[in-house]
Amino acid sequence: MITVKRFNNNSPAWDNFVSSANNGTLFHTRRFLNYHPEERFNDYSLEFYKKEKLVSVFPAALIETESIRTLVSHPGASVGSFVVPEDLAFADALEMVERLIEYSKKEGFDGIKLTQPPTIYSKRLSHYIDFALQKNGFQYAKREISSILFLEKSIDENLAKFKSTHRTAVRKAEKSGVIVKQTDDFASFYEILEKNLSIRHDVKPTHSLAELLYLKEIFPDKINLFGAYIEGKMVAGVVNFIATDNVVLAFYISHDENYQEVRPINLLFYKIFEWAIQKKFSVFDFGIFTVNEEPNYGLARFKENFGASGQYRDTLEIKL
Repeated sequence: MITVKRFNNNSPAWDNFVSSANNGTLFHTRRFLNYHPEERFNDYSLEFYKKEKLVSVFPAALIETESIRTLVSHPGASVGSFVVPEDLAFADALEMVERLIEYSKKEGFDGIKLTQPPTIYSKRLSHYIDFALQKNGFQYAKREISSILFLEKSIDENLAKFKSTHRTAVRKAEKSGVIVKQTDDFASFYEILEKNLSIRHDVKPTHSLAELLYLKEIFPDKINLFGAYIEGKMVAGVVNFIATDNVVLAFYISHDENYQEVRPINLLFYKIFEWAIQKKFSVFDFGIFTVNEEPNYGLARFKENFGASGQYRDTLEIKL
């Protein structure tokens, strides 16, 4: 019999469970979720137990809109849903979803909405939770596409997967004097990012500069910034989140359009792949190129030209 408990901030077991789980990521940890100010979200995270043993965690929050109460897999994270052990049994997956629905009804929720981690975030491929969700009435709210690059054993093997235009762009950046290095100059990068997002999409970055610096402080070995420089000036950058032992996610990508012709972004990614291969990562996640299922074809092509392919990042929901 599986039971459900609301997460207590005094519980020390959560992050230990995530670190050993099949599909746990940095975004599922309390260390990440707790960086948000308490007033930002009404945390309603859940723990699932079987014979008093923790068998799943479910980061979540209560969202109320016009008297509709929805349990949402934590809106402060890129992915959420059930974090499960590597040896998850099919019967347990079904029971977890059943208990989630029962608990949510009892707590007066009108619906549940969750975002599944892409399968590349799992140590062992399993669709048990996906099946259990659909079996119990969940439907797809949206299916975004994330660009995934599988890293080879050497940078030369990955370079061979580049389209010729991207290989040429890497050489052009090198000949133009672009230098790529890891840096802690988040302020310079943030200035580029803020300007780009404002001009292109009239939006602000997900994180403030202060929040990004705080996250870097909390996760010094899990978050890094690679910058591309010309004559000492940062002209492009990528902020990477090391999501699991195998997967690196490009969380922020931005460049100064005044220097676009020297192709700093192409060399930047080449150097990041080289670093990731040396660190024994096997997958690089460029992030989604769809927003509410509307594709950005130019962004898709840009990522495909590095050898990337697509994988679903699914959001499912159910009305109770």
